[in-house]
Amino acid sequence: MTQSHPRITKAVIPAAGLGTRFLPATKATPKEMLPVVDKPAIQYVVEEAVSAGLDDVLMITGRNKRPLEDHFDRNYELESALQKKGDASRLAKVQESSDLATMHYVRQGDPRGLGHAVLCAAPHVGDEPFAVLLGDDLIDPRDPLLARMVEVQERHGGSVIALMEVAPEQIHLYGCAAVEATGEGDVVKVTGMVEKPEPADAPSNYAVIGRYVLDPHVFGILRTTEPGRGGEIQLTDALQQLAQDEKAGGPVHGVVFTGRRYDTGDRGDYLRAIVRLACEREDLGPDFRTWLRTYVAEEM
Repeated sequence: MTQSHPRITKAVIPAAGLGTRFLPATKATPKEMLPVVDKPAIQYVVEEAVSAGLDDVLMITGRNKRPLEDHFDRNYELESALQKKGDASRLAKVQESSDLATMHYVRQGDPRGLGHAVLCAAPHVGDEPFAVLLGDDLIDPRDPLLARMVEVQERHGGSVIALMEVAPEQIHLYGCAAVEATGEGDVVKVTGMVEKPEPADAPSNYAVIGRYVLDPHVFGILRTTEPGRGGEIQLTDALQQLAQDEKAGGPVHGVVFTGRRYDTGDRGDYLRAIVRLACEREDLGPDFRTWLRTYVAEEM
């Protein structure tokens, strides 16, 4: 009989990175606020958490990240101006971000890696399981990855990570998982993990992507985890320990994702995300697709 585990309500979004791959655009603007069509990337991530039932959101920020807080706060002057103009459509869009979720913020201070950023959430999360969503990964809302991960965690306990098959020559860009099959086609048991291995050393071609549902025991492990690759405290190292010792916090499972994902931390993928999402918009798509076909035909 499958055991029922506590319902997950809290999401943690690490957003303290410097965004160096997008300089100079990110010199004064947080990378998470770069627009994907007409909405900042970070709003897509918060909307994903909320759609999975996680309406208590903690954002781990750093210096120069104040615009993130402003975006999810009320802007009474702007709302008043739009109201006076009778612009109900834009007013609704402005108010949407401030009504999405209960938002909390804590500064990471010294940027010491993803594991350290997650550890900053310990006082807020307490002893509850929680989700972690990385802001660089956008998951198409038609492919509800996080909701599936929450479902798996609530049935099996422990932690759940998102996995995606990648080409062997790309595995060095990701954390990589050693896995065993289960009775469910999209669920595997994780037996080990390694951060950014060389292709010859990779235990599989299952890459860890930016969604996690974690057992709170991970905090105790992170507190004693030594800096690893890059001199940072790696979440992968803590998950490796959990995978090898289930008594430390339950098993680690992986949900294999085959849907649409956009890596907005990569400039090329960021541009592809904008084009794809714009093409699929009812208000923009028809005219934009017509222009795009003409442009591609002329350039080819």
